[in-house]
Amino acid sequence: MRDSYPAGGFGGHSIDGLWQAVEEFRSRFERRGGTRAGKGEVRAAVLALLAERPMHGYQIIREIEERSGGSWKPSAGSVYPTLQLLADEGVISVEESNGRKIYSLTEAGREEAAGVHESAPWGAAGPAAGSGSLPKAGIELAQAAAQVGRTGTPDQVQQAVAVLEEARRRMYSILAQG
Repeated sequence: MRDSYPAGGFGGHSIDGLWQAVEEFRSRFERRGGTRAGKGEVRAAVLALLAERPMHGYQIIREIEERSGGSWKPSAGSVYPTLQLLADEGVISVEESNGRKIYSLTEAGREEAAGVHESAPWGAAGPAAGSGSLPKAGIELAQAAAQVGRTGTPDQVQQAVAVLEEARRRMYSILAQG
């Protein structure tokens, strides 16, 4: 029933354009696998956590994931090089304990962390708790729209278009509220 939509398409857009948009949206979020940190956010997160107490690398990764509501889990490949850089800069010190490296702030690290702690990346300025649910919901909506477009009757397609247009308007109204 792929060709069961009105001759004019959906609101002037072809069904092929809809599929392309759906696939692009889906692939954009699936590639990301969740929220990714911007440059410097791993450093800020490490400093904020070590300002609270000494930790080993795995604890840091786990704490970031928990505080971001699961939306940001930095890889060991981003955390450990950051820890090494901070140690090289004299911002953190490293001690061996039970076969693990425990990281803690030096005096210079405490000074740097003082400016970071209030705006930690998992707080309001960074990946918000639960923000991973928005891309997931968007992907699921795109999949449903694609399914209606592939198998729905012309009337069902038109109803789906109306629902999507209303959803778009409501999303913008959320932003307009402040």
